[in-house]
Amino acid sequence: MVFGPETTQSDFFEGTMKEIVKAYINGANGLVFTYGVTNAGKTYTIQGSPKDGGILPRSLDMIFHHIRGRQYLKMNLKPYLSNDVKKLDVTQVKQEEIIKAAVLASLKEDIEDTSKSTIQSASLCSLESVSSSSCTSTSLPSDPLVEDSVLLDADGTKHQRMQSSVWVSFCEIYNEYVYDLMDVLTVSKNQKRKVLRICEDQGGNSYIKDLKWINVQSTEEACKILKIGNKNRSLACTRMNQHSSRSHSIFSIRLLRLSDVAEPRILGVSEMSLCDLAGSERCNKTQAFGDRLKEAGNINNSLFILGKCIAALKQKQNPTVKHSYIPFRESKLTRLFQPFFCGKGKACMIVNVNQCASTHSEMLHVMKFSATAKQVIQTIHPQTFGYFAPKLVGKDGKPIIHFNANISAEEFPDEDIDSSSEEEVDITIMTHEELLKTTENLKETLVAERQSKLLLEVQIRKEMAEAMFQQLLETEETWSKRLEDMRESYEEKLENKFEMYKEAIKKHAYMCAMEQVEDHYVPIEEFVAEQEKVEDRDRKILDLQQKFGEQSDGLLALGIPNSDMLTAEDKVKSDLEYKEMQRTTEVLRRQCDEKDELIKSLKFKIQKLNETFQEVNEVCRKTTEENNRLTHMVMLKEQEMRDLQNWAKRVLELEATVSLLQEELDESKKHLYSEDLKEQKPKRGLFANLKSTVAGTSKTPVGKTMGKSEDSPTISRKQATFARKVKE
Repeated sequence: MVFGPETTQSDFFEGTMKEIVKAYINGANGLVFTYGVTNAGKTYTIQGSPKDGGILPRSLDMIFHHIRGRQYLKMNLKPYLSNDVKKLDVTQVKQEEIIKAAVLASLKEDIEDTSKSTIQSASLCSLESVSSSSCTSTSLPSDPLVEDSVLLDADGTKHQRMQSSVWVSFCEIYNEYVYDLMDVLTVSKNQKRKVLRICEDQGGNSYIKDLKWINVQSTEEACKILKIGNKNRSLACTRMNQHSSRSHSIFSIRLLRLSDVAEPRILGVSEMSLCDLAGSERCNKTQAFGDRLKEAGNINNSLFILGKCIAALKQKQNPTVKHSYIPFRESKLTRLFQPFFCGKGKACMIVNVNQCASTHSEMLHVMKFSATAKQVIQTIHPQTFGYFAPKLVGKDGKPIIHFNANISAEEFPDEDIDSSSEEEVDITIMTHEELLKTTENLKETLVAERQSKLLLEVQIRKEMAEAMFQQLLETEETWSKRLEDMRESYEEKLENKFEMYKEAIKKHAYMCAMEQVEDHYVPIEEFVAEQEKVEDRDRKILDLQQKFGEQSDGLLALGIPNSDMLTAEDKVKSDLEYKEMQRTTEVLRRQCDEKDELIKSLKFKIQKLNETFQEVNEVCRKTTEENNRLTHMVMLKEQEMRDLQNWAKRVLELEATVSLLQEELDESKKHLYSEDLKEQKPKRGLFANLKSTVAGTSKTPVGKTMGKSEDSPTISRKQATFARKVKE
């Protein structure tokens, strides 16, 4: 059914929730949840506005209008687990009253802060006025269902008055954690909220452990509870929605139907849950980051799992397709929805549409999801005895009585009659001889089965041992090959490194020698030129000496004193010697400089060689360590081989022991068979002995009785010996 934007809250309630609430009042369970993108009006659909209440206030008003004048005002019967009722004592009733007063008092203490809260400014600023004006104005007209307060029993002939008790709870699923929105401690911002767990009862039904259930006597009290929960709910501002719900909230209403007698009896428990799902969103449009981004991820993930569950339910309806796993347990939300999806209640989905063009792609996905959900045909299982039935428990949690509204106590079968009939059947179904034959056959079958199972166990153990031994051999062979390959690889790498370093050292030494040769090498052309220069200098010296001799002779002839001539000759010689010494000194100085440069270069090369030698030593050390490690691994593998060989020997010994036990078993069986053949007369049974005892006859031979008593210990001893050998 499609509702346009002009639809009022009253028309929407009449078209969707009215039939669900009627079925809920009659004892059926119901689930209503809203689905859509962010800012699509889901919270408004459920809660409405101060002047026009949503489906939740209207449902509460319809429920209390139905039970008006027939309310059970005591709090000694409280919902327990998923579908049971707990009977409270006086102390527990007072505690419930204190909890209710504390929850309602928290609303009065923070009434000023509530006006500043975002959720009240957006949806419900004064739900009390809704309950007093809007809810009363939208009260449904009386119909036969509401006016009828008589409940028919299973036969449809007996009538009894009925009372009702209403209990509500309000929780949220925030970041895949369940929190109680009626927890008074959540009012303080400094205190951390308590995380609740989802558990299952004996019937596999999910429920929230330690969730507060508050007894409400009117719509006003229920609206106050809703207002308190909205104050504690997780809200935040995003780009798409100023008051965006960051969690899935679930408001549950349980209706206890009681018999109107002095000691009320539980006639039934029904539950209706209204879930306000958080809207799906895209982070690039909402500009979410930090906590908002984490919340959006958890919201989208839970909605995605909900879609997977609905798609799996649709696929399950097709008998030609292989049924797939329904992932109810992958999310807290789907885990709570599981009973309703599996036929233990009616589920209804309300899809809210956001007409904004920017959410076109998201709305397309929502419409596809709703089309898939529409094709799911829900099968509501009939409530038979023992199925989803309420159970009354005491203050210690133990059941007091377990019954159904449609079956009275007189209709339960008598256990004594059943047990006596069963005993009578056991006696008369077979004769004494047939029972003895059956017992003997069963004994033989048991022995044969034990023997076959023992042989099968030995065979399986042998096969497993052989397979494990073969696997260990293959593993050892594989590792041995790998170790050998690694050893060869490392040795090859080490040899290559040694050869490389040897070549490098040889090349370096050759280069040093060549440099030294080049430093002292003189080309032959230069040598010849220098020789020619020396010869020219010698010739010049000879010429000068000849000229000097001629001049000396001339001077002697002229009468120059000999002393002056000697002085001039000495000066020339000293000048020549001085020049020669200067040249020699210059040559020696040049050679010294060259030698110093050569020494420096040799020292630098020696330093480089030392560094290279250290690197080679480090590589050798690492190679040695690797070789040691590989040697240790080889030793460990050899130890494993020895263990495997010992194991194989043990297996052979066990096989020999089994063969010996088999032979002894065959001999024992033959011996037992031969003893059975020796017995001539059949054994007297238990009933024959009892009959002879009652009749007072003493015809039983003493010898045969003694013979039987003597044979039975022998057989029991042989069986005990055989069992002891089998155990060994």
